[in-house]
Amino acid sequence: MDFFDAINKRASYREEFDGAGISKADLEEIVEAGIKAPSGYNHQTTSFIIVTNTEVKSKLAELVPTKAMKTAAAVIIPVSSYWEANNGLSFEIEDYAASVENIMLAIVAKGYAGVWVDGQMKLGHTGDKIAELIHLEDGLTARAVIPVGRPVKDVPQKEKKSFGERAKFIE
Repeated sequence: MDFFDAINKRASYREEFDGAGISKADLEEIVEAGIKAPSGYNHQTTSFIIVTNTEVKSKLAELVPTKAMKTAAAVIIPVSSYWEANNGLSFEIEDYAASVENIMLAIVAKGYAGVWVDGQMKLGHTGDKIAELIHLEDGLTARAVIPVGRPVKDVPQKEKKSFGERAKFIE
């Protein structure tokens, strides 16, 4: 798929998936897109947990009870570590966000759908509960869950404001 086609087709899919699996090779390629994202000072603070185990996926769906989580073929969990440069700058959140957007585009390019769920991680200590469930080592933070699969419904991109409303040239 062309890069701009992927951008134009990328949308958050919160509905059910069809139950078909995803090959390990496809998951590796999708996550590799996240690994190749830029990071501040090239410190690469984001890593990934890829869950295909049915029991663990079910427990994740109890913590984040959405249609997508309950039927996902896989769940990708981006995790990050805090790092601060000598000048006091930290890019942990920016690194995580760049990597997840690459993953979201790769999901679309491979013919799948997914949704970047991070708000629920901040409610009711869900992120901490997920970290405990996946035995996340100290110093790492579970930032989001990304349920992935083949959609059973169309995945329309929401209407965006026009270029003129959101961008301008200074010439």
